[in-house]
Amino acid sequence: MNAGDIQIRQLMPGDAALYREIRLAALRCDPAAFGSTFETENAQPLASFAARLGSSAVFGAFEGGELLGTAGFVVREGAKESHKGLLWGMYVRPDARKAGVGRRLVEAVIDFAHRRVELLQLSVVSNNHKARRLYAGLGFVAYGIERNSLKQDGRYFDEILMALDLVSGSARDPIRPTGVESACCAEHASWRIASAPPIAE
Repeated sequence: MNAGDIQIRQLMPGDAALYREIRLAALRCDPAAFGSTFETENAQPLASFAARLGSSAVFGAFEGGELLGTAGFVVREGAKESHKGLLWGMYVRPDARKAGVGRRLVEAVIDFAHRRVELLQLSVVSNNHKARRLYAGLGFVAYGIERNSLKQDGRYFDEILMALDLVSGSARDPIRPTGVESACCAEHASWRIASAPPIAE
C-alpha cells in the first residue's frame, strides 16, 4: 500500500453506508476495543449512522473508493466541559495497518480539534500497546487508568486515559504525566475516571 495514495476527509451523512460497514467490521474484529457492541449497532438503521455523521466529525481514510479507517471527534457537552474534545471510534482495517493510516487519521482529528477545543482526550484499552505508542508519539499524555472499564465475554479490560494539550503556553496548569505507564501494571494503582464520553465508542 502506497501511503501517498491515501486520502483523508471528513465523512458526510451520504457516506453512511460505507461508515456502517467499517464500523460493524471494527466491532466484529476488535470487540474489546470499543464501548459499543456489534449486536447493538447492527440492529440500528442506516439513518442512525447518517445522524451520527451529522452530529459529530468522523474522518475517513480512503484508498480509491475503499474506506480503510475512521476516527471521530466530538466536543464534550455542558458549559463547563465545552473546552474539551474527545477522540473516539479509532479503527484501521487489519490489512491497512503499518502504512501510517492511523497516524494520519489522528493528525486529522488533532488539526480539526485545534480550532474548537483546548484539550483533546481519549481512552485506550491498556493492552493495546501499538495504539498507545501512536498516541504518545503524537503528544498525548497518560494521566490515569479506569480499572475494569469494559467487560467483554466475562473478561474485564482497563482503559488508559490520555490527553493532548492544544493550548500550550497558556495560563492553565499543563497536563503532567502521572507515572501511568508504569503504574498501569501495579496491583494497587487507582485513578478517578474522567466524565463519560457523550457518544458510545
